[in-house]
Amino acid sequence: MDEIEENSRIISVDLEKEMKKSFLDYSMSVIVSRALPDVRDGLKPVHRRILYTMFQNGLMPDKAYRKCADTVGSVLGSYHPHGDASVYDALVRLAQNFSMRYMLVDGHGNFGSVDGDPPAAYRYTEARMSKIALEMLQDIDKETVDFQPNYDDRLKEPVVLPSHFPNLLVNGSTGIAVGMATNIPPHNMREVIDGVCTLIDNRDATLEDLMQSIQGPDFPTGGIIMGRSGIRAAYGTGRGRVIVRARAEIEEEKNGRFNIIVTELPYQVNKARLIESIADLVKEKRIEGISNIEDHSDREGMHIVINVKRDASPQIVLNQLYTYTQMQTTFGVNMLAIVNGEPKTLTLREILLEYLKFQEDVVRRRTEYDLKKARERAHILEGLKIAVDNIDEVVRIIRSSKSIPEARSRLSERFGLDEVQTQAIVQMPLGRLTGLERQKLEDELAALMVKIADYEDILAHEERVLAIIRAEAVAVRDKFGDERRTEIAAVTGEVDIEDLIPVEECMLTMTSFGYVKRQKTDTYRTQRRGGRGVSGMTRREEDVATDMFVIGSHDYVMFFTNLGRVYRLKCYEIPEGARTSKGINIANLLPIAQEEKVTSMIRVPEFDEESYLVMVTKNGIVKRTALSAYDTARKGGVIAIDLDEGDELSWVRMTSGKDDLLVATRQGMAIRFNEQDARAMGRATRGVKAISLAEGDCVVGMVVLVPGTLVLTVSETGFGRLSPESDYRSQFRGGKGLMNYHTERYGSVAAIQAVGLDDDVILISSGGIIIRILASSIRQCRRPSKGVLLMRLTEDSRVVTVACTAHDDEEEAEEAVDDGSADEGADGADAGTEGEPEQEV
Repeated sequence: MDEIEENSRIISVDLEKEMKKSFLDYSMSVIVSRALPDVRDGLKPVHRRILYTMFQNGLMPDKAYRKCADTVGSVLGSYHPHGDASVYDALVRLAQNFSMRYMLVDGHGNFGSVDGDPPAAYRYTEARMSKIALEMLQDIDKETVDFQPNYDDRLKEPVVLPSHFPNLLVNGSTGIAVGMATNIPPHNMREVIDGVCTLIDNRDATLEDLMQSIQGPDFPTGGIIMGRSGIRAAYGTGRGRVIVRARAEIEEEKNGRFNIIVTELPYQVNKARLIESIADLVKEKRIEGISNIEDHSDREGMHIVINVKRDASPQIVLNQLYTYTQMQTTFGVNMLAIVNGEPKTLTLREILLEYLKFQEDVVRRRTEYDLKKARERAHILEGLKIAVDNIDEVVRIIRSSKSIPEARSRLSERFGLDEVQTQAIVQMPLGRLTGLERQKLEDELAALMVKIADYEDILAHEERVLAIIRAEAVAVRDKFGDERRTEIAAVTGEVDIEDLIPVEECMLTMTSFGYVKRQKTDTYRTQRRGGRGVSGMTRREEDVATDMFVIGSHDYVMFFTNLGRVYRLKCYEIPEGARTSKGINIANLLPIAQEEKVTSMIRVPEFDEESYLVMVTKNGIVKRTALSAYDTARKGGVIAIDLDEGDELSWVRMTSGKDDLLVATRQGMAIRFNEQDARAMGRATRGVKAISLAEGDCVVGMVVLVPGTLVLTVSETGFGRLSPESDYRSQFRGGKGLMNYHTERYGSVAAIQAVGLDDDVILISSGGIIIRILASSIRQCRRPSKGVLLMRLTEDSRVVTVACTAHDDEEEAEEAVDDGSADEGADGADAGTEGEPEQEV
């Protein structure tokens, strides 16, 4: 070092200090000028430069597309001195409907796909600004934002865009800087702007208040967010983990095999790689229940078909797919953005407050600009008005002057005008000297004075600024807002999830093939008995509705299967369906096997110590167990009853421990006994005999008898009657019972129900037709009677299900015509049977 001459150009530096300084400078440049979005407009510099360049080049939504090569070249040459690939990749992402919730670029050509296919080269594709992108740049020419020199000081570029909607939340952002990263999910426009309005109306609004409007992320690819705890953590702290699932439904084919249909994927999941990974898992035998995978996706939407093997449980296979593949992903929320030139992790409330603060500045600067322009114009008009009022003298001064500068000087000296006003006067055309033009000057000046006063009032009152921000945001919401794409599913176990679910009465319906749906109770309106009914669901031809009852949205639903197992769900966990929809296969909700079918659903408000569950099998076995024994959250279900070979669990009812039970058979027998005759047993036990069945007979119903209620017996042929519960005297269990219905004359018994006169009765036929009638319209007859016609049936249909619910005062507008023939036949039948003596075996 000593040998280096004094005039040498070699400089001695400390390597450690130089590396530290250079790396810090580089990292801050990457953080601020490349990788992280600005909290005000939600854009990184490259995106901002692309949009501003397109704006300058006139690539408006109503103009023709232009080659992306032109836009990329303009961005590189004017503002972004980096590689063309970085600019084009950023432009492409702004035009992808699976990447952006609201696309800022309108692309024409191949811009890639959800399969990971790359876009075409920029010489082949075309683009222009989207309509919503104009809202990002509106008023940029009114000094609403600061400008800075570009990389070579030739041009000026905006530091930030005015952005009349919170783009950081609406479209989200992803970026990796040096030592930090950001990952902000996209949101629904309507929800975000509703949140902005909430904060404008109440600056002290809490996170809970904001989440009333902003439910959670809304991804462009849809999917299902599992629970709200991760969302709440992300909004409250700026960091959180959101679990996103693919939308998949289990469907049953006519041959009895199940398929898993995938129609939506989690955000940023590559479909082709997902299918490939599933195939690899099947080859490796980590998932053994899949026989084939087919991708039927097209321009209409995504449709992946996964065939499940006959001996596999589709719900278990689906759960394995969620566990081992990207059909379930975790979106790590990290809401990091640039605030005042520095990176900062922000909560939801802080992001909205920063946006509001920015918009206040934009509105004030725009108003100041408009005020300045209005004052300048008013100043000129005042000079013109003076000139018109003294036009003869003005003309004389101008004509006698040797030059324009001299004329301006003499006008200024004579009338006290400044340079701007005199310039306007000497340039004034002769046509402005007419009386009509003079009136226009006065009108324009008066209108300007009103505007100036309004602008000054806006600048003097913050509430007016906020009102303008609110009105402009609502206008954007109404113009571009759409429905939420990503569903937020309720997850059992979250402490406060039930607070967000409304308490309401619902009706649950299940078909013989296991399709279940939840509906509002007013879906079916009351009709006269004997009517044709309304279509209850769209279903497979051979499918029939088998179970229906009313339940609270917060109650538990227990599902008992033919194999003697029981599963538990909350009512709100069952998806809501329209009246004519078939619902969702129960295999989507419960891990049941392919040969397992749900035979009973019961409502359980809570698992108390006093209540019991009474179960009756198809072969007449009864079992009573304390309800509390089934209070388990095991997803795989628990054993409800130990069944004999060939027997099935068919009926389950909840009792008080001292109730009387009535068990009826298809061949018209019935037995009443007290439930205490069947001693209480544990869960995994068989039970005891309830009724002795004749050969070929089976149980069709079991009801809990409450004093004062009536027993409704309905035949498969559509006839029914009400009988007082006292008509069924008590016996010891295990006998053959009493004669309940003359099945050899009137048809087999379809079902029995305990009803009150104020109830409505719902009948469902094997053809899927549903009718709702008043219980009071059904004739009361003694026990063996035929009754009256309740439902007209076609030749090949029969009554399969009977349900009762609270009466609905609204009646169907179009009632079926009752010609009286049904009652005639019924009266004749009743006359011959009403006085028959009791038959007991």
